[in-house]
Amino acid sequence: MAKKDKKSKVAEKKVRVAQKQEKKASQKEKKSKTKSRDDDSDAEDVDLDAVLAEYAKQQEQFLKVTESPCDPPSPRGSSTLIASPSNDNELLLFGGEYFNGALASFYNDLFVYNINRDEWRKVTSPNSPLPRSGHAWCRGGNAGGVYLFGGEFSSPKQGTFYHYNDFWRLEPSAREWTRLESKGKGPPARSGHRMVYFKNYILLFGGFQDTSQQTKYLADVWMYDCQTFTWHSPILPPASQKPDARSSFSFLPHESGAVMYGGYSRVKASAAAGKQAKGGGQASRTVLKPVVHQDTWFLRITQPPAEAPANALPTVRWERRKKAANLPNPARAGATMTHHKGRGIQFGGVHDVEESEEGIDSEFFNTLYAWNIERNRYFQLTLRRPRGPPKKQQQQGAEKGRRGRGKADEEELLRNLAALESKGSIAAAADGEMFEPAAEVEDLPAKPEKTTTFEMPHPRFNVQLAVQDDVLYIFGGTFEKGDREYTFDEMWAIDLGKLDGVKEIYRRELEDWQGSDDEESDSDDEGSDAEDDEEGSETASTTATSVSAAPAPASTPAEPIPQSSEDANADTEEAATSSSALSDGFPHPRPFESLRDFYTRTSIQWQDVVIEDLKYKYGGEQKSVKEIRKSAFDRAEEKWWDCREEIRALEDEQEEAGIGEVVSIADRGSDAAAGGAGRRR
Repeated sequence: MAKKDKKSKVAEKKVRVAQKQEKKASQKEKKSKTKSRDDDSDAEDVDLDAVLAEYAKQQEQFLKVTESPCDPPSPRGSSTLIASPSNDNELLLFGGEYFNGALASFYNDLFVYNINRDEWRKVTSPNSPLPRSGHAWCRGGNAGGVYLFGGEFSSPKQGTFYHYNDFWRLEPSAREWTRLESKGKGPPARSGHRMVYFKNYILLFGGFQDTSQQTKYLADVWMYDCQTFTWHSPILPPASQKPDARSSFSFLPHESGAVMYGGYSRVKASAAAGKQAKGGGQASRTVLKPVVHQDTWFLRITQPPAEAPANALPTVRWERRKKAANLPNPARAGATMTHHKGRGIQFGGVHDVEESEEGIDSEFFNTLYAWNIERNRYFQLTLRRPRGPPKKQQQQGAEKGRRGRGKADEEELLRNLAALESKGSIAAAADGEMFEPAAEVEDLPAKPEKTTTFEMPHPRFNVQLAVQDDVLYIFGGTFEKGDREYTFDEMWAIDLGKLDGVKEIYRRELEDWQGSDDEESDSDDEGSDAEDDEEGSETASTTATSVSAAPAPASTPAEPIPQSSEDANADTEEAATSSSALSDGFPHPRPFESLRDFYTRTSIQWQDVVIEDLKYKYGGEQKSVKEIRKSAFDRAEEKWWDCREEIRALEDEQEEAGIGEVVSIADRGSDAAAGGAGRRR
């Protein structure tokens, strides 16, 4: 009987195996048919020139520049966001691409975000750059405006790529684009590069050129003269160091040139092929290994001397800096950085760890850093809940008796004065009928209160950052889970002075992924794949992890992606030792002291500093009192931001100790004297 049962089980197993093989064969046949159909529909030999010519023809239908209110931009990656140089109340967003798992879409929309009105406006123009992503733009420095170069475009299924080498200038106030035709040779086509301004020049470095067969990374420097409308490729000193080719790096302005940090590239490396060579040794093959750069370079630009010819060019040289202190760990690609008050503000990034040749495990980040450029030091920025009123104020607010009645009398007197100034009666003021705002003010729709959270946005990479009026704006970004790619459809704002939460500008749910799952998987695995997909969707739509959590190290001891050879050399150098900004002999802010209060307290000292500097200038420069005060405020503001991270650390320590405010006895003046010895006890 047992023998008979065993035979039946073997027969059932054979039937199951046969059914499984038949199912796999049918799935394979179906997949090959679908692939051939897709290959037919997505012309790998798409004539991109014809496609772009059709875009240009459609664009010519616009007779003039128009601007109209609209919804926030659709989700997109590799776009560009910048604070308008002509209006402190506007942000500009251009271009980008969106990939839904099946098709890629490219955009050439110009959006304007009005901060005060919380309003998006879309600009259409008969003369604007064609759809693209991976381009670069920057403000024009002394020349004004915004300059844009390059980018890429592809067929819907990304079988064919096209790189731009056109150069544009946007006048932000008029919303007008102008294509700049340079005299002589200009930079070759590329994307993934970066641009920055220096005086009346536009500096361009790096990027890559992608074809269907290979990706070529670039390391050339170009300089555009906004006065002569000419591109120059500066000749670097012989035998001098220069950075490796790369893309997606940080490129920030500096008063003496520009500063570059990080980046990403792929370099050729040898790997074991798994087969034995004829001579008995191990066979090898050439592969492209990803490299995350962590080196820092200074592009020093020296203006020609006064006696040089009028057409003389500045001298340009690369200078390698020491390894920055407190670097984000682990190294991450796709971490975006923007410039603010002599600092680089960095957010996000991804750290890839190769598990095998087939798979990569990725860790995404949502940490915020400030990189002090001069001191070459990183500080992690964490959110802080708003401080409540000190206990002293709370007691005064609840205080009854003579002082409370005196305060009420003072408020009544102020109401009566306001009534007399507005030609109303005191009786009317008492009844609350004293003064009413103008009708047009009442008719304005009330702006909905923005949601504020005390958690950073969801981890991501390749976000777009811009700072306007000391507020950081975070747009979009990408997150990956398995084979799925999520492009965030949202924008957030963080006050860099207060760090009192993350304000939601807008946020929409993620669109569905159109990519197909692996059709050759067994039916038993399909259920778990679906569960993983659902889990991925939930993960991508959550807000964030805790802001107090530091970035965790890689979760697997697998082989990390290597650093560049220059990074390895830099590791042997001593990390940059930067003296504290609180010990340089200049006035510095106190904990919990605003910029206004800091300047009010130290304005005389800063004016003395400015006057002393003027004495040592060649020929002695003369400035008016107003100009000296303006320079003194600029120096005070620069110092306030330079010390911001160290002062914030002191504030955190004092809050933990229960200290809410620090005021010197000298500043309290008569109040201190009135307190007497008993108050000081």
